[in-house]
Amino acid sequence: MTLSYVRGVGNTPFGRLPGSTPLTLMAEAASAALEQAGLQREDVDGVLCGYATTLPHLMLADLFCETASLSPAYAHGMAGGGATGGLMAMLAHDLVRGGRCRNVLVVAGENRLSGQSRDQSMQTLAQVGEPAIEVPNGASVPAYYALLASRYLHETGLDADALAEFAVLMRAHAGGHPDAHLRDPMTLADALAAKWIAAPLRLSDCCPISDGAVAVVVSAEPGAGVPVRIAGAGQAHRHQHLSAIESVMDSGAADAAARAFAEARCTVADIDLLAIYDSFTITLVMLLEELGIAPRGRAIERLRAGDFGVDGALPLNTHGGLLAFGHSGVAGGLMHLAEASRQLAGRAGARQIAPKRRALFHADGGVLSSHVSLILETA
Repeated sequence: MTLSYVRGVGNTPFGRLPGSTPLTLMAEAASAALEQAGLQREDVDGVLCGYATTLPHLMLADLFCETASLSPAYAHGMAGGGATGGLMAMLAHDLVRGGRCRNVLVVAGENRLSGQSRDQSMQTLAQVGEPAIEVPNGASVPAYYALLASRYLHETGLDADALAEFAVLMRAHAGGHPDAHLRDPMTLADALAAKWIAAPLRLSDCCPISDGAVAVVVSAEPGAGVPVRIAGAGQAHRHQHLSAIESVMDSGAADAAARAFAEARCTVADIDLLAIYDSFTITLVMLLEELGIAPRGRAIERLRAGDFGVDGALPLNTHGGLLAFGHSGVAGGLMHLAEASRQLAGRAGARQIAPKRRALFHADGGVLSSHVSLILETA
């Protein structure tokens, strides 16, 4: 069976980008990805496009292709919440391995900061809630994750202040990336002084809303430089709504990872780079532990030991993650994949870490609802 490679990646800056639109942002990121991949537009025979809340077009993939002068043999839009970027990359992996496509452009972008009001963003995102009980009672996405955090902290016995240390780490990593939304240093005291959003979550525990776009080219051939292939992929879907989850300690993330590891024929012990979804600090902590990176309640111990730093045993979200690089919808999660592939390929420039062999990417959509894991490795 044909292998699939992450051949090129591209992104715009994240933050407030006045005058931008989802289409202009995606076109910029796509051009950068194709240039790195060494491909022309006519080489692209597959396009997968993430949804955009600021442009809820029924045929966004076709609209993007029209705008970007692409004529693929296969294209459609996808929606799976925060997991969408990973879901698209997994589908691109399968399309290439199955021989349907040779070069699939995976792209997402949104002007969520400059193109929506705060109230519009909150109302749109809150719709992931259960419509009969959760949404009418005024719950928001931070409130859903605050409920998860409360239960997690109760079961592990940890203090909520421990979560803030992950926000500090992500801000430190974002400081080394010129395209990150939040680059100013943040101390632990700063994080703990942030205002409450939904207890036990403070503003520092929540990702910012950003404008920005990311594109990834998944190909049957590796292109120039160090080859980075998608060695394994897996998904898991157990629930949509928080009120339907049976245990916050078993959301399905481990199932998705197990499927990816089985396909890649490796284990978590073989991973030396992490790209883990972090819409909130609690998201990051819970995923790290469910994925087997640390025992329950002890991810904070690995952070304090320096394991997740750029010079540590398991560098984590070296671009700053959603918590600091920024969150522009689907592109926010896709950026984790772009960063992991750049680090593995030695293309991270001034923030390049020591050579790594394998990366674990994991994203979730909704409220730990839709899970996707990918294993990237240098070929």
